[in-house]
Amino acid sequence: MKLLEWLYPSKCPFCGALLEDPGEELCPACRAGLPWTGTKAVTRGSYFSACVSPLYYRDMARQGLLRFKFRHRSAAASCFGRLMADCVKANIEKEIDLVTYVPLSFLRLRKRGYSQCRLLAEALAAQLGLPCVRLLRKRRHTRPLSGVREEERRRAVVSGAFALCRGAEERMKDKCVLLVDDVVTTGATLGECSRLLLTFGADRVVCATLCKANRKQRGTAETV
Repeated sequence: MKLLEWLYPSKCPFCGALLEDPGEELCPACRAGLPWTGTKAVTRGSYFSACVSPLYYRDMARQGLLRFKFRHRSAAASCFGRLMADCVKANIEKEIDLVTYVPLSFLRLRKRGYSQCRLLAEALAAQLGLPCVRLLRKRRHTRPLSGVREEERRRAVVSGAFALCRGAEERMKDKCVLLVDDVVTTGATLGECSRLLLTFGADRVVCATLCKANRKQRGTAETV
């Protein structure tokens, strides 16, 4: 066994169990018991034609994502990106040109120290063999959407919160853009970002998240 593997053994990103085979990314229990979306992986929304998610936002999937977002478990991005890439390949037929992500506000980025959506997007892009491009910035800090259940109120919170980065129009003109977030609930954040991308030249926007909330969970996901 290599020294680094002995000092830092591989763990399942969802439950934290040690992985017997370093080549595996999930433990057998999570591979069998995670809340996979299966045939219900696709969510339809405003402005984006489809959002695909391999997991429902509950149980170990929720716990794994929360550790990734709030406890600096950034190494999980590789596994999460692979799961999302498999879901994209299975459900998105149109050719994708580039990958981008929902940005954090400066205040939240400074507090957290990293952007979980950027890590997911980079891992996903690597799996798909596509460039990961920063197209969006958050122009104002918004309060967390957790606890905001009504779709119209969630849309009001994020309305006008995002803007394009310099040079974004040229990079995405007439392109199919894959927009990445961690969780989709009502689709308010993805819809607002997709609207902006389409307004300024993207041909089409499709989305990917690690998890999707079911109807009973809407407004409870700890989003950006």
